[in-house]
Amino acid sequence: MIRIVCLIIGYIFGLFQTSYIYGKMHGIDIRTVGSGNAGTTNTLRVLGTKAGLIVLVGDILKTMLAILIVKLLFSQTHEDILYMLVLYTAAGAILGHNYPFYLGFKGGKGIAATAGLILSMPPCFIIVGVIVFFGTFLTTHYVSLGSLLVYLALVIQLIYCGQTGYFTEMSQPALTEMYLVSIFLMIMAYWRHRSNIKKLLTGTERKTYILKKNKVD
Repeated sequence: MIRIVCLIIGYIFGLFQTSYIYGKMHGIDIRTVGSGNAGTTNTLRVLGTKAGLIVLVGDILKTMLAILIVKLLFSQTHEDILYMLVLYTAAGAILGHNYPFYLGFKGGKGIAATAGLILSMPPCFIIVGVIVFFGTFLTTHYVSLGSLLVYLALVIQLIYCGQTGYFTEMSQPALTEMYLVSIFLMIMAYWRHRSNIKKLLTGTERKTYILKKNKVD
């Protein structure tokens, strides 16, 4: 039951579609321009750097706020499985972001929302996430590749830390459950990026620049 509560809390926060709301405030439906994705990268390409940063921060914060509420609610009573509950909450937020019911289940790809999860984890996860994403992005300018590698790194790091005793309070069944949730999120991210993966493999993926003007489809 507590897992469902965390999923619901996350999903409610995930429904705050920052890019859609920002776009509407500027007279466009972000889902009908550019790549059609309701997320940070498409907003950056269509509306510029300022808009992209606003959407990025909004999508990060919604996951972090949902996780903060769960921590406040359950840190005393479920300390032993708290990080597993954090993963469930993030899963709810990402599902809400990707599949908002009031927008016909057409949302984003969940990467900025996932950043909110990573920023809510212990410092070692934040450091690895920042190095992997920005190392990849600044080298290749492919947001999609950086995002996919961040998810792979997150799953590997969770399993490594869990099996080497980092989450000392968690039992092995709880650790395994946490791994499975993270693997589910990774699979969903890869599925949402399937067109990007195809373009990466064929060398046709678009590059993204923070300060330079980006091309829009």
